[in-house]
Amino acid sequence: MVTNMPLRDVALEDKYLASNTTVLMSGTQALVRLPILQRELDRAAGLNTAGYISGYRGSPIGGYDQALWQVKSLLDENQVIFEPGVNEDTAATAIWGTQQLAETPETTVDGVFALWYGKAPGVDRSCDALKHGNYGGSHEHGGVLVIAGDDHAGKSSTLAAQSEGALIHCGIPILAPANVQDCLDMGVLGIAMSRYSGLYTALKATNETLELTATVDVDAQRYQLDLPDKGELPPEGVHFVSTHIDRLRSDVVANRYRIPLVHRFVRANGIDRVLIESSKPSLGIVTAGKATQDVLQALSSLGLTRESAAALGVSLYQVGCVWPLEPQGLKDFAHRHPELLFVEEKRAVVQPQATEILYGDAGAPRITGKRDETGNLQIPDDVQLDPSDIALVIYQRLEQAGVSASTVQACMNRVKENKAFSESQTRPAIVRAPFFCSGCPHNTGLKKPEGSYAAGGIGCHAMALYHHDYMMPNTHMGGEGAQWIGLAHFTRLPHIFQNMGDGTYYHSGLLAIRAAAASGCNITYKILYNDAVAMTGGQPVEGNLSVGEITRQVLAEGARECVVVSDRPELYSEASKLAPGVEVHHRDKLLEIQDRLRNVEGLTVLVYEQTCAAEKRRRRKRGKFPDPAKRMFINSAVCEGCGDCSVQSNCVSLVPKDTELGRKRAVDQSSCNKDYGCVKGFCPSFVTVEGGELRRPEKADISGSIFADLPIPLIAEAEGSYGVMISGIGGTGVVTVGAILAMAAHLEHKYTSVFDMTGLSQKNGAVYSHLRIASRPENIGAQRLSAGEADLVLAFDLVAAQSPEPLVTVGKDRSSIVANTQVTPTAAFQFNPDLQFGNRELLEQFHAMVGKDSVHALDASGLGQTLCGDSIAANMMLVGFASQMGLVPVSPEAIIRAIEINGVSIDFNVEAFNLGRLCAHAPERVEQLLESVGNSGTGSTSPKSVDGIVEHRTKLLEDYQNRRYANRYSELVERVARIDSDYPDRDQALTRAVATYAAKLMAYKDEYEVARLYSSPEFKTQLKETFQGDITLKFNLAPPLLSRKDGYSGLPKKREYGSWMQSGFSVLQHLKVLRGTAFDVFGYTAERKMERSLVSEYYDTVARLCRGITPVNYDTAVEILSLPEHIRGYGHVKEQHLANVRKLEQRLWREFDDPGSSATEGEVIASDGVIVFEPE
Repeated sequence: MVTNMPLRDVALEDKYLASNTTVLMSGTQALVRLPILQRELDRAAGLNTAGYISGYRGSPIGGYDQALWQVKSLLDENQVIFEPGVNEDTAATAIWGTQQLAETPETTVDGVFALWYGKAPGVDRSCDALKHGNYGGSHEHGGVLVIAGDDHAGKSSTLAAQSEGALIHCGIPILAPANVQDCLDMGVLGIAMSRYSGLYTALKATNETLELTATVDVDAQRYQLDLPDKGELPPEGVHFVSTHIDRLRSDVVANRYRIPLVHRFVRANGIDRVLIESSKPSLGIVTAGKATQDVLQALSSLGLTRESAAALGVSLYQVGCVWPLEPQGLKDFAHRHPELLFVEEKRAVVQPQATEILYGDAGAPRITGKRDETGNLQIPDDVQLDPSDIALVIYQRLEQAGVSASTVQACMNRVKENKAFSESQTRPAIVRAPFFCSGCPHNTGLKKPEGSYAAGGIGCHAMALYHHDYMMPNTHMGGEGAQWIGLAHFTRLPHIFQNMGDGTYYHSGLLAIRAAAASGCNITYKILYNDAVAMTGGQPVEGNLSVGEITRQVLAEGARECVVVSDRPELYSEASKLAPGVEVHHRDKLLEIQDRLRNVEGLTVLVYEQTCAAEKRRRRKRGKFPDPAKRMFINSAVCEGCGDCSVQSNCVSLVPKDTELGRKRAVDQSSCNKDYGCVKGFCPSFVTVEGGELRRPEKADISGSIFADLPIPLIAEAEGSYGVMISGIGGTGVVTVGAILAMAAHLEHKYTSVFDMTGLSQKNGAVYSHLRIASRPENIGAQRLSAGEADLVLAFDLVAAQSPEPLVTVGKDRSSIVANTQVTPTAAFQFNPDLQFGNRELLEQFHAMVGKDSVHALDASGLGQTLCGDSIAANMMLVGFASQMGLVPVSPEAIIRAIEINGVSIDFNVEAFNLGRLCAHAPERVEQLLESVGNSGTGSTSPKSVDGIVEHRTKLLEDYQNRRYANRYSELVERVARIDSDYPDRDQALTRAVATYAAKLMAYKDEYEVARLYSSPEFKTQLKETFQGDITLKFNLAPPLLSRKDGYSGLPKKREYGSWMQSGFSVLQHLKVLRGTAFDVFGYTAERKMERSLVSEYYDTVARLCRGITPVNYDTAVEILSLPEHIRGYGHVKEQHLANVRKLEQRLWREFDDPGSSATEGEVIASDGVIVFEPE
C-alpha cells in the first residue's frame, strides 16, 4: 500500500461540490448530495425541476436533517426545499402532494423530485399515506424516493427492523444499496425509475450504508440512464391517477403496467448485476444490500479474490432491486449454475421470488439459502450476518459441489480458529452502557413518589428502563399511555405516571393524551419540555412548541389539572401564556406535586421544563444560553463516599476520587453542565463557588523543535485491506479519529471505509468505528470487521474495547493493541459507589489474547491533561503513539493534513499527535516534559503497609482530637497485631482491618471536625488548583440544631450559608476540646450518641473476636471488623447505611460463632415486597 504520489488536494466541501473525481463521504452525505446532483442532471436535460425533502428523524437516518440544514444555502441555490414533517405520515402526505402538479394550475416548475425519509417505525405508521401516494403515482418529471432507515440489530430502536414487508404491502419497488457508492447511484436510479414507471421507489438504508464513510466516485458521466420503450400503456397513462375516482383501476394500473415497467428499467440500467462471472460455474451466489459486502468479505476470508473465485467456479450476482425481482437477469445468471446460494440479511425477500420465477424451468438450479437442501437452518433470518459465518456456508456449499482447494481449506480453518478464539473470551464484569448526560433533565424529572409505577417513553426516556425501578415498557412513538387505557381495567394498581418528551408530544403524543382523557383512566402524563429532540442530536421540535401551548392544549383535551415544574420557575410570567390556573413550582417540589396529582381522578398533566443538558452546552459555546459563574465543588476530606449525591442527581459528572482514606467523590468540572442537583445530597462537603473561572492546567511548554527529529515511521501494510478497530466513549471524539484516518488514506490515493456504530451509545455509552484501508477498491469488504480481522485495535477506553463488538475482531496472531490505561467510571458507579475501575484485569485480558508484546499501553488521558492541558488529547495521542510504532497504514504527513482539513483545534490535535509519536520514539523526553511542569507521573495512593496505615491514622486522630486519643487507637492496633502474629500466612489482614476501620469510626465527622477540615490548608490548596480569579464560597449545610425539615419528606433541608462561615469554621475547629464533654452541645444529638456508641462497640467487638478467633473463622473476623467501611454519610443517610450493616452483621456473627452454619434463604435473597401506592 506504499505510494509515492503527492497528497490529494482536498477540502471538506468536496463531498458536495467536487465533480469528475473521487471524494470521501458518508451514506448520509450521499443522500444530501443526491438532490443537488438530481437538479444538475435535470438542468442538463433541459428540465426546470425543484426538489422537496420531508420526513422524520430516527436512527439510522437520525442525522439526515442536520446534514441538510448545514447546506441550506446550497439547497436554496438548487431549488430544493427541505421541510421536516411533524411526523412521518404527514410528511408522506406532503410528498404525495408534490406529485400532483399535472392536475394543479399555475405551476412554477416542470416537476418536483421528492425524498421522504424515516426509520422503520416511521415506514410502518406511514403505510396508509405511502400506499395512497404510490397508487396515485409519480409525476413524469418528478419522482419519489422513499428512504427507509432500517436498524437491523435494533441497536437504537425499540425493535429490530426490516421494512421490506411494509414497502411491498404498499407496492413500492425497493432498491438495496450495498455501500455508499450505491447510495448515490441508486438514489439517482431510484428517482429515474419512479419517473419512468409511475411508482414510488424505496431506498433501503441500513446503519451499515448510512453510517459508513467511504471513497465514492462522483463523476456525473456515470449517470447515462437508459429509458427503454414502455410498450403498451393504459389510456390514462402510468403517472398520477386520482385513486379515489376508481379504486380498482388504480390496482390494475399499478400491477399490470407499472410493475412490468420496473422490470424493464432494472434490466436496461443494470441495477441487478453480475459481480463475479465464472467460465466454469459450480456455485452461483445471489445477494443484495449490505449482505453483498459481507459476501465479498467472506470470499476474501477464504483467500479468494474475484479472479480466483471465478477460477474456482464461484459466480456472484448482486440484486439491486430486491422487489419486484427482475426475472430475465436472474434466469440468465441461474441457468449457468447447478446451484444458487441466496445470502440475505434478515428475512428472505429475493429467494422466494426467485424460487417462483425458476420453478418448473428446465435446468433450474438447486436453491439453498436460509435452509440447505435437507431443510436444516443454514443462514439465520433473525440476526445480523457475519462474514465469518457466510464464509463457512460458502465453503460447505463448495464441498457439497465437489469443489475444493487446499488454500481455501487452510483459510477456512483460520476462520474457524478466529471464531472459536473470539467466542472463548470472557467478558469483563463492567460494561459501558448508555446513560443520561451530565445534568440531564431526566436525572430529576424521572423521579416518582414511592409506590408508584411509571412507563417509559421514546428517545432518551427509554434509558430509564435500564436504570430505574418499577418502570413499565415503553410503547411505540405517540402511543404512550394508551396501553394503560386497556391495562387499567385488569389490575388493582390505581394509577401510573407516563413519561413523554416534547418531541413525541408534538409528533403524535397529543392523540394518546386525548384518548386517556376520553377513557377516564387515572394517569398523570409527565411531559418533559427540554427544548430539543435530544436522542438524535438536539434538533429543534418542529413548530416552535412552548410550555404555555402545552398547558392550554392538554386542559382543552380534558385534563383535570396541569402543573408546570421547572428548574427556573422565576422565568415564568404573563408572557409565558400559561393556561389560567396553571401553577409553576420549582423542581425541588417535584415529588410532592406528583404525590398530589396521583390522587386526582382522571387525567392530569405535569410539564417538567428544563433544557436538554447537551443542548445547554452547545448553546453556551455559542453564547446563546446563560452560563452562570457558579460551580459545585466537593471537599473530599469532608466527603464520606456515601453516594447520596448520586442518588439525588444521577449525574455522571460525579466521579470517584480515591484517597488515603478510601474512595470519595469529586465533580468533574470539565463535563459538568451546571445542573446543581448534586448539592441535594445530604452531605456538608458541597461548596458553591461563585465568580472566577476554572483553572486550566498548566500545560508543558512544548516548542515545535522537540518534534523536529522525529523519524518517519514504517507504514503498516497488509494483504487485501488493513483493519483498524476503534473503541471509546460516546462524545469523546472516537468518530472523529476514524474520519481523520479515513481522510488520511483518501489523501494518499488509497481506498477506505469507516463504519461508525453510535446511535443510543453516543450517550456516555461505548462507541465503535470499523476502519478498513486498501490499495484497491475491491479489497474493501464488509462494513464491519469480523472475527480476528483487526490489524490494529485502538482502545481509547479499555471497558468499551472489551465489549463484544470490538473484542470479536481481535486476532490472536494478527492484532496489535494500543490502549489508554486510564479507565473512566461507567454510569453504574452512580448506583454502586464501590464499583472498581482498575485497568489491571482489562490489560491482562488483552495480554492473554495477543501476548504482552502486542499490547502497547499508555496513560494517554493523564499525559493529555498534564502536557496539553486537556485529557481530550488522549485519543489523538494514542494515534500518534501507534503511528510511530509502524502500526498505522497511513503516513504522519497525511494524518496531520487530515487534521488540518477537519478544521477543529488544529494546533492542539497536531501537538497531541506528535506527543504520542514522541512517547513511542523518545519516552525519556516526555519524562523531562512532565518534570518541567512538576509532574513525575505519580500521585498519592493509599498506604499499603499496616505500619503505613497506622502512622497515617495516628497522625489523623491526633489532629482530630489529641495525642491521648491517638494513643488509644495505636494501643488497640498493637493488641490485635499480637493476636495476628499467630497467623503469619494471612498477611496481617486482621490488623489491617482494625488499623483502617477503628480510625474511621473514631474520627467521626461532627461539627468540630467538619470545621477543621474546611479550615485546613489542604482545602484551600484544592480550591486554588481548581479555580482562578476572585471567587466567593458558600457552604451547603444542614446543622442538626438549626436545620428545618422538608414538609413533604420530613427530612432535614440543607441551606446555603455565606462566606462568613469560613470565620465560623475557624473558631469552631478549636472547640474540639469540648467533644464528648458535658459542654458539647452537639454531642447530645442522636447522631452523635450513635457515633460514640459505635466506637465503644467496635472496641468490644475487637475484644470478642480476639478471644474466639481460630484459623477457621479468621476470614469472617476480618469481614466483621471491616463492616465500618459501609457505614457512611451523615444524618439519615448514615442511619440507613448502619441499618443495612446490622443485617449483614448478624449473619457474620453466626458464621463466626458456628463456622459450619449457612445463611437462611431469607438472608441470602432480598425479599422486600413492592410498596404499591394506595390513593387517599
